[in-house]
Amino acid sequence: MTNYADIHRHIDRAASGDDASGEAIRRWVLDVLAGIADSRRRLDAVRHPLGFVCLPVERSGDDGICVHLWSPDVATAEPTTSTVHSHSWDLLSYVLFGQVSNEIVKVADDASDPAYRVYEVVSHGEVDEIRSTPRLVRRSDGDVCVAGAGEAYTLPAGHFHETVTPPGQQAATVALGRVRRGLRDLSLGAVDGHTHRVRRQRCDPGTTVRTARTIADRVAAAAYSR
Repeated sequence: MTNYADIHRHIDRAASGDDASGEAIRRWVLDVLAGIADSRRRLDAVRHPLGFVCLPVERSGDDGICVHLWSPDVATAEPTTSTVHSHSWDLLSYVLFGQVSNEIVKVADDASDPAYRVYEVVSHGEVDEIRSTPRLVRRSDGDVCVAGAGEAYTLPAGHFHETVTPPGQQAATVALGRVRRGLRDLSLGAVDGHTHRVRRQRCDPGTTVRTARTIADRVAAAAYSR
C-alpha cells in the first residue's frame, strides 16, 4: 500500500471482515512507524486540541493520511473553543487498538437563548485563525458510534460531532481525509468569544519518535497475539 486509494480500499475490506486487508493495514502502519522511529521519514507530530497526537503521514492534493494516538501519557494542546466540531472533509478512520466513540451533535440556530457561537477555523501555515461568526446555536445529542480494534467509522463533512476515548486508556487510528470543496472547518465555542489565533504545537523529535514507538509496540503486540 502506497497511497490514499489503496489504504481506503483495504480499510473498507478490513471493516467487512477481510483479515488479509487488516493484516495489510497493520504491516503498512508498522513500516511507516519504523521509518519515523529511525528518522528515515522526517515529520513532526502535532499536539491536537481535540485530545490526540497526530502523525501527519502524507498529504496529496485534497487527500490526507494521518495516524492518531490518544494516550494519558502524552500531552495534547488545550482547545480554545469546545471539542464539538465539523470537518470540511470526509473522514474514514480505522481503529488500530483501543476504543473510539463519536457522538453526532445536532445544532439548531437560536439567537434568543444560545448556548454556543459557531467559529470558523482557517489555517495559515502553522497558525490557525479561529474566526467568530454571527451564528448562535443550541445543541442536542444524537447517535453515538463506538468503534473498537479492527473496526472503521466514517464521518461525512459538514456534520458536527464530538470524539472521545475511555478515560485513562490508549487508542490509535489510521485517519483518511478527503476535502469537500465549499465547506468550512467549524467549532462550537463561547457565545461571548472573539476571533483569535492559535499556533500549532509541534512535538520535538524525541516525542515524535516515542509516539511512533508507542503505537508500533501496541500494534505489533496485538498482531502477535492473534
